[in-house]
Amino acid sequence: MDEIEVPTEHLQEQLHEKALESEEKWIMKVALTAAILAVFAAIAALLAGHYANEAMIEQLKASDQWAYYQAKGIKYVVLESKIDLMKQMGEEAKPEDIEKAAKYKEEQKEIDKGAREKENASAEDLVLHNKLARGVTVFQIAIAICAISALTKRKWLWFGSMMLGILGILLMGLVFL
Repeated sequence: MDEIEVPTEHLQEQLHEKALESEEKWIMKVALTAAILAVFAAIAALLAGHYANEAMIEQLKASDQWAYYQAKGIKYVVLESKIDLMKQMGEEAKPEDIEKAAKYKEEQKEIDKGAREKENASAEDLVLHNKLARGVTVFQIAIAICAISALTKRKWLWFGSMMLGILGILLMGLVFL
């Protein structure tokens, strides 16, 4: 009895082609995911840089205000010394000196308020910068895991990278809430 031989070579070739085709599609999806994550990372990095710059600018403005506050304080002390010296010499202080001294003290209160507002604005911008910097880090880790996923052909790593990408997007979103 002759055995019937089924030509499986052709079938094996087709299966192999389909497997390669399927793998190529999956690798393309991983690459596309990495590219999208890179776009989000770039946006988050740009925004983080913006808020870092804003924090620095606000802190510089606050420092300028504190220098102005000190200048008014020095003017006040000089006038107060002059007024005290005049009193010790038995003379009356000039009314305009007394008014100027009171004006300097009042201006210091306003300058103090403005400087503290600028310091608070700087601190708020720094908090936003830190949130976005964390998002950038998460995106970078997600991109690295995407690459590892493609190299090792492990789909679960790809899903993990997508989950990290979602976390990065959430961290970015917290800035705008």
